[in-house]
Amino acid sequence: MRISKNDVDIKMQIPGATIRQRKDFGDATKLGKISGEYFTLAAGVDTTPLFQGLEGNLCQCPHWGFVLQGSLTTTDAKGATETVNADDLFYWPPGHNVRVEADSEIIMFSPQHEHSKVISHMIKVASSQLED
Repeated sequence: MRISKNDVDIKMQIPGATIRQRKDFGDATKLGKISGEYFTLAAGVDTTPLFQGLEGNLCQCPHWGFVLQGSLTTTDAKGATETVNADDLFYWPPGHNVRVEADSEIIMFSPQHEHSKVISHMIKVASSQLED
């Protein structure tokens, strides 16, 4: 699920302030602590090999975020793809891979416990690939 900043509903606009809100933008029920994350990613990065060994070989953690610059495409378990671009808000549900189309910077908010496990897995996989 993605939406351009300009497509988020304006709820209030007064001199000096515009308040936009998109309701029902994912569900954080029972996810515990959330981590704030800032990723800098080069064009061509693909998480597919890094997620090998995770359930379904996919990231099973949901993420909410904003694309500061660049372009990224997610692929879900059924093969459906969606591209997010600069100024898009996004929600990536569990069960995805990510490919970076253009150099990107993103801000994400993720369930801390679940995403820490995924990041640890990626570090382990990347380390073993560097040793080969």
